[in-house]
Amino acid sequence: MSSSRYPAPGSAPTRDAADPRVVGLADSVIAQLHHAARCIRDGDAANAQSTLMRLIADTREHPEALRLFGLLQLRQRRASEAVATLRRALTQWPDDALLRSDLASALAASGDLDGALASWRKATELDASAAMPWFNLGRQLQLRGDSVAAADALTRATKLMPDFLPARVLLGDALVHLGRFDEATASYRAALAVMPSCGDAWRGLGNIKTRALDEADRARMRAVLDANDTADSDRIAIGFALGKAEEDVGHYAEALHALTIANTLQRRLAPWREAPLRDYVDQALAATIQLPKPPNPDFGREVIFIVGLPRSGSTLLEQMLSAHPEIEGASELPDLGEVLVAESNRRGQPWPHWIGKATAQDWLRLGRDYLKRTARWRQHKPRHTDKLPENWKFAGVLRAMLPGAHIIDMRRDPLETAWSCYKQQFYQLPHFACDFADLAAYLHHCERALDTWRGRDPTHIHVQQYEALVADPETELRRLLTALGLAFSPACLDYARSTRSVRTASAAQVREPLRADTARAPRYGALLDPLRAELARHTRP
Repeated sequence: MSSSRYPAPGSAPTRDAADPRVVGLADSVIAQLHHAARCIRDGDAANAQSTLMRLIADTREHPEALRLFGLLQLRQRRASEAVATLRRALTQWPDDALLRSDLASALAASGDLDGALASWRKATELDASAAMPWFNLGRQLQLRGDSVAAADALTRATKLMPDFLPARVLLGDALVHLGRFDEATASYRAALAVMPSCGDAWRGLGNIKTRALDEADRARMRAVLDANDTADSDRIAIGFALGKAEEDVGHYAEALHALTIANTLQRRLAPWREAPLRDYVDQALAATIQLPKPPNPDFGREVIFIVGLPRSGSTLLEQMLSAHPEIEGASELPDLGEVLVAESNRRGQPWPHWIGKATAQDWLRLGRDYLKRTARWRQHKPRHTDKLPENWKFAGVLRAMLPGAHIIDMRRDPLETAWSCYKQQFYQLPHFACDFADLAAYLHHCERALDTWRGRDPTHIHVQQYEALVADPETELRRLLTALGLAFSPACLDYARSTRSVRTASAAQVREPLRADTARAPRYGALLDPLRAELARHTRP
């Protein structure tokens, strides 16, 4: 196909067209392209498709018509087809930054994240003045855990588009993960200067847990919450931030009130139910009683999973372990669940129903897939942590899939854990943390499963109590590292000096010296008696 059929944007005079992407096309064709773009925007897929297919044929595959068709396919979740369409357009306009950026979005949607990053990088090279490729590049880098490069890309995006709130907020998040809290605060406040009701910016400020919001901030949040036009999503995020701010100044009744309103609204969006989790745990426990013997019992020893409930101290433990010369802290990785979901899709049977049908070779294949997906975390150190809390749901099959891996069951005082979860906004919905009864039920089933699986594999599943770790870190770390087959390293006690990216809500706390006075629930006294009652109802005899 000729690369000169249509002039690329910027390669020809534009006096005869307001849009350099359609230079040389008849006015009627340009009008149809604009019509198709509006149809895509408005969700009229049928009209958009018929118009674009006709235009692609009539113009002999004009790159802009192909680009719009690729975007339509992407909207329709036909990512692989969108990739092919956009690559057809690039054969004519290989140096078009917008096409490269749109291709990157399609590649990301198809699962080719490395290809997406390369395409966004190429787009920024072709047009360094375009903000969106920088933003998308930064967002993808942040998802991959490369917060340094993400912050650089997002800084470029905010300079090019100062009022683009998603870039401001995401830059703040990246800077928090890097421990650059003053810069992060400035980025969040820049977003609030544009939009005072930006819930994500207030969420970001509230998540810098070592820094208190002042009375002026509390007044601003209350004013936004009192306004009738505040969106529910912003109202929820601001409610959590206000709850944290009220607690910081000892206003415990006011903090509970703000948090209750935010949680009630969030739960209303998607109520969590105990029955599916209870049934899942019953099925998973039964299905994992007998598993095939692995051909190599040491396979997967590179991996250290840290599981349990959120807000139980797992980020602190990972920060300590990642200071060890042989352990890389990878934070919360989705790979284990994604490998098992992909296998469920391949088998056409939901997890965990196919566990009993999997052979030793099946588990070995799945384990290899996980290790391949996470190999980048072992480029500098031989072992890595994976601290996604909800991986506890899959701990029962690891003795077949990754039999050499170790699982650390991180536990904290139940009241403190539950209350800390209630104060934290989670974005995965439905979520158990929006209601006291749900919290108690989730904690019960999590511990029930892990206790059973530890009984079956005591060599590889270890309980670590948060309070013991804080009270005597050296003794606890020595014990735990011995169980992991590693020598003690004094560097683990100097964890606060680490400059690694910490991508959780505890990013600020784990950069502070160790403190023993982290409990907050007792300060609320009788206000939390309803939560205590729910926890007691699930206490195992």
